[in-house]
Amino acid sequence: MNYNYSVAEKFMRYVQVDTQSDPMSTSFPSTEKQKDLAKILAQELRDMGVAEVELDEYGYVYASLPSNSTKDVPVICFCSHMDTAPDCSGKDVKPILHKNYQGQDIILPDDTTQIITTKQHPYLAQRIGDDLITASGLTLLGADDKAGLAIIMDYVQYVIQHPELIHGKISILFTPDEEVGRGVEKINMQKIGANYGYTLDGGERGALESESFSADGAVATIHGISAHPGYAKGKLVSAIKIASAFVDALPKTDWSPETTEDRQGYIHPMSIEGGIEKTIVRFIVRDFETAKLKEHEDRLEKILQETVAKYPGAKYEFTVHEQYRNMMDIIKDVPHMLDYAEEAMARAGVKAERWLIRGGTDGSRLSFMGLPCPNIFTGEMGIHSKHEYVSVQDMQKAVDTLIYLTQVWEEKSV
Repeated sequence: MNYNYSVAEKFMRYVQVDTQSDPMSTSFPSTEKQKDLAKILAQELRDMGVAEVELDEYGYVYASLPSNSTKDVPVICFCSHMDTAPDCSGKDVKPILHKNYQGQDIILPDDTTQIITTKQHPYLAQRIGDDLITASGLTLLGADDKAGLAIIMDYVQYVIQHPELIHGKISILFTPDEEVGRGVEKINMQKIGANYGYTLDGGERGALESESFSADGAVATIHGISAHPGYAKGKLVSAIKIASAFVDALPKTDWSPETTEDRQGYIHPMSIEGGIEKTIVRFIVRDFETAKLKEHEDRLEKILQETVAKYPGAKYEFTVHEQYRNMMDIIKDVPHMLDYAEEAMARAGVKAERWLIRGGTDGSRLSFMGLPCPNIFTGEMGIHSKHEYVSVQDMQKAVDTLIYLTQVWEEKSV
């Protein structure tokens, strides 16, 4: 496609804005600084000539491009999230452009112990000749999901600059707090006003993701018995030690993130906090089959029950709450969404490949809120880490994919 892409320049500006979300916050968005980027995006959309742009009190950016087709084309939404993960610092990100990558180790200058290699990141070997963007070694990069933001913004720029492109109404959505699982908490579905959606939050070029984990959270609260440690014999029952024994009783060779892959589910202790009288262990529970979540939770509670029973006087509580569900439960009823995306990728010269998401996206929740929403590649790799990187050419191919996807939807309509 003959187009002067701006996706790399946009991306390198966006990643310099700190938008890290906070899982411990009770506000929405969880951090006010996410709105700093929201304001930039909203203003850039207005500056490009987008008439309908709104930044609401919660930090959501809503925008739309009117249809120029005479057909009854479904409204399509493109969505990405603005926040970066709490796992690694996103403050003072220094993006570095490495032109014409030739397979060498990439030593990050601000911490030379941080080295990105093809051994650790095999996908790099497929990107020989590409221009890569990394951080400097002290922070994550923020390609998850500022690559998605930049792709959508460059797509919008293309549409505005090429009025000959015939398309239906396009809805644009940028969300906060996806990384802490709250990205749709305050969303206004009427403002989106779309029939179908695609998140731009995938990895390798050609990835088309329509299946996510189903997810629950589980909380084990262990109650011990406190006593003065100097006079505690036969009296003290430490909730800390019980919690430690409980976690140690979990399987070592399976049923965990570090021992599973593909369609295998797991449970994962995320935090332990408390004291002698009460200690709380928080878990995430994941599986592609929603029905299996209950099996995992029953197994986990049985281990908890058996552990606590070894400590006379101790008690426990075990609670479960729903987080999100496998979006394939919804998308399976609209398979043409995936077919159209595959056709768009083919037109862009990209070989599509259907992948599983061993995680969730805003699309998981949006699918169950009436907006079926599979996930399209952005090139973001090594996410949530100092080794994060993205290929400029991958991002450009994603821009092409959205342009062709717009055309496919219009052509297939009547």
